Amino acid sequence: MARIDLRNLAHAYGPNPQGPSGYALKPLNHTWEDGGAYALLGPSGCGKTTLLNIISGLITPSHGQVVFDGVDVTSMPTEARNIAQVFQFPVIYDTMTVYDNLAFPLRNRRVPEPAVDARVREIATMLEMTDVLDKRARGLTADAKQKISLGRGLVRSDVAAILFDEPLTVIDPQLKWQLRSQLKQLHKKSGYTMVYVTHDQTEALTFADKVVVMLEGEVVQMGTPAELFERPAHTFVGYFIGSPGMNVFAADVDGTVATVDGTPIRLPRAYGKAQADRKVELGIRPEFVRVARGEGLPVTIRKVEDVGSYKIARLTFGNREIAAVAPEGTEFPADGAGAIFDPAHLNVYVDGHLVDGAPAREA
Repeated sequence: MARIDLRNLAHAYGPNPQGPSGYALKPLNHTWEDGGAYALLGPSGCGKTTLLNIISGLITPSHGQVVFDGVDVTSMPTEARNIAQVFQFPVIYDTMTVYDNLAFPLRNRRVPEPAVDARVREIATMLEMTDVLDKRARGLTADAKQKISLGRGLVRSDVAAILFDEPLTVIDPQLKWQLRSQLKQLHKKSGYTMVYVTHDQTEALTFADKVVVMLEGEVVQMGTPAELFERPAHTFVGYFIGSPGMNVFAADVDGTVATVDGTPIRLPRAYGKAQADRKVELGIRPEFVRVARGEGLPVTIRKVEDVGSYKIARLTFGNREIAAVAPEGTEFPADGAGAIFDPAHLNVYVDGHLVDGAPAREA
């Protein structure tokens, strides 16, 4: 296992990049602790795979260093970094049996055959593939081939880190939850440093201890699933994580009051008045919006979605849309509805980034 330090890391695919837009990966500094389970989360093209390939050695960064346990590995080839990588599409030997595919990384390092056999069978049991160990990979389904690829990445016990690049893309949806759970259990048992790339928030939040959210080549927040949910550091994090995502709307903020279309909303902290050329927004999770008659921001209930264990009320305030999450069984007023925001969970953003503000009593 290894602690991974990324120091002043940045990457541009073309020569002489002009400004931030010229970089596929914008400058960042991060430490990933030894034995941690991390997810790189973001939309397609945000730089997740570029960052993963820099860590693995498939790409040499334009700037900065990759450090494993205090050793600069930036210029080292992949094989010298002692990592395992599982790709989006299966990387296996079709002419080999499942057993030989799983054994190959160990035999390549001259591990004694009894140890090879024990480890292969342990991984096969975890992946529920003991009944196909003697079958050639060529005739198996895409799901089964990707499970072999996962197994090849997991079979070594001496790796510094295991890197997963959207490994469950071709897996049947019914098996995804099971495999995520098994990977989580393996992490707890083995203590591997694991980095998991995905665009699926469910995969990221259920697998990782800490999630690294990326947008347009930039890391916009790194935190636990609870931190990302309760206090998004960027409006994109609020939008991308959660279902439905965070409500975000333009506001004028002055001191402890935000004004939305002429309606004042009390804030839990004090903020200075933003400059006229800055984009100021108010954000609140739907879980912290309550609907009541004759109170709060006057809204119209456009529709209510019953999703089983809770309801989602879709509200409109002028031309703005607001979502509110309520427990199953909640009754909504037929008219005169208002949206009440829990002040403890109101966030203020300037140009997309969270602003802390000062304690209101000091304002």
